[in-house]
Amino acid sequence: MGLPPSCLTTSTTSDQGGATGISNVHPDIISTHILSRLDGPSLAAASCTSSDMHSICTEEHLWKDICSSTWPSTSDPRVRDLISTFPFGYRSFFYDSFPLFTNPTKPITNCPCPSPASKLISAVDIYYNNKNIFSRVQEMETLSSWFRCSPFRVDLLDEKELIRTSIYQAGEPEEWVQNLEKNLKLSWILMDPGQTRSTNLSSWSPVSVQRHWLTGDVQVRYASILAVDGRDQSQLVQCGVVVTCGGIEGEEMHVREVSMMLEDMDGKNLKGADSLAILQRGMERGERRVGKGEEGRRRYEKFLELKRERRERKQRRERRLDLICITVVICSFMAVLRHLF
Repeated sequence: MGLPPSCLTTSTTSDQGGATGISNVHPDIISTHILSRLDGPSLAAASCTSSDMHSICTEEHLWKDICSSTWPSTSDPRVRDLISTFPFGYRSFFYDSFPLFTNPTKPITNCPCPSPASKLISAVDIYYNNKNIFSRVQEMETLSSWFRCSPFRVDLLDEKELIRTSIYQAGEPEEWVQNLEKNLKLSWILMDPGQTRSTNLSSWSPVSVQRHWLTGDVQVRYASILAVDGRDQSQLVQCGVVVTCGGIEGEEMHVREVSMMLEDMDGKNLKGADSLAILQRGMERGERRVGKGEEGRRRYEKFLELKRERRERKQRRERRLDLICITVVICSFMAVLRHLF
C-alpha cells in the first residue's frame, strides 16, 4: 500500500477550496488514520518525504504493529525482549529481517570475524494464502562441543509431533503440489543476541516442491545461498529449510517437519562451528534486497548449476587420475616382463 501523492507534500495546497497540506494536520491524526494502514516498505518510503514525516514515521509503536502483523512469532516475549535491545528497536529489526538475504557483492578484507554467539534464536512463520498457519520460536545454544562438532540442524518439531491446519487437501496430487508451490510461504528469521542483528534465511516462496511417491507426503523447500567467506565468492553453501506436509484428499493437511540445515557444494552438511561462523558473517555483512518473488529460486537454481559443474569437474579429474594409475601399472608390468625375458 502506498501513500497518495497529496499526503506526501509538506507545502500548503494552492487556494482551491481552502485545502491544506499534510504539515498542517495533527501528527496524531496522521499516525492513527494514515500511517497505521501502511505496510513496512510504504512506511519507510513515507519517512523519506520530509523531516516532519520522518519524525512521525519512526515512532516505535508503528513498527511494532507492522512486525507483529508481518511475523506473529515476534509476539513471543523472548523475541520482544531481544528486539528492545536493537539500536532502533522494531525499526532496526524490520530493516534487517524483511528483505531477502544476499551475499556480499564485494570481497571483504581486513575485517575481524564477530565473536561466536552464545545462542541463536529462530522465529519462524508459515503462511497459506497469506494467512498464518504456524508460528514458533526456538533457542539454540552454540557453545557446547556437541553443537560445534555435530552437523548443524534446527528441528522445530519433535519426531512424532504433528501440526494440524485448517487447510483441506483438494484435487489431484499434481494439482495439490502446484497449489502448495503457489500459496505456501515461509519466513525464518535468525537472531544473534550478541550482535543484536537478524536476517531472514528463507526465500519466502518455495524453490522446489516434491511429492514422495510412496507416502504421498509433500516436501516443500526454501533456500538462501550464502558465501563461505566474503573473500571467495566461488565457495557457496545452501541454507535449506524443509517443510514436510502430509494428509490425504478431503482431510486436513498437517505439518510433520520444519527443519533447517547448511549444505556445501559437495552435498555435505556443515558442522555447527562452521555454520555459526557463516551465519554470523551473513547477519553482519550480507546485503538485503527487497523482493520476494523469483529471486530466491533463481539463486537456488544457480547454486545447483554450480554444484553440478563442480561434481563434473571432480569426476573428470578422478577419471584422469584413474587413467594415469592404469598407465603406470601397465608400464611397470611391461618393464618387469622385459627384465625377466
